[in-house]
Amino acid sequence: MKNIQIKASLFFDLLKTRDTSMWEIFSQMIDEEEKEIVFMDDDGKVLFNYILPATQAELEKDQKKFAKEYAEKLTQQ
Repeated sequence: MKNIQIKASLFFDLLKTRDTSMWEIFSQMIDEEEKEIVFMDDDGKVLFNYILPATQAELEKDQKKFAKEYAEKLTQQ
């Protein structure tokens, strides 16, 4: 499995400037091999990680699961 380290602040700034979603970027990274994406802060500390699946279908499942969990967290606040 390939390991990709990304500075979170730069990644999310890129999403804003390109007016795109992280799921669209993740979709472009799929190449039939799972990848571990490690999001780092500006000091190199690990914030969180995500295992990018090998297929678009699996990515779509992750996206739906994330949307559901995010909506549930919003209703709890």
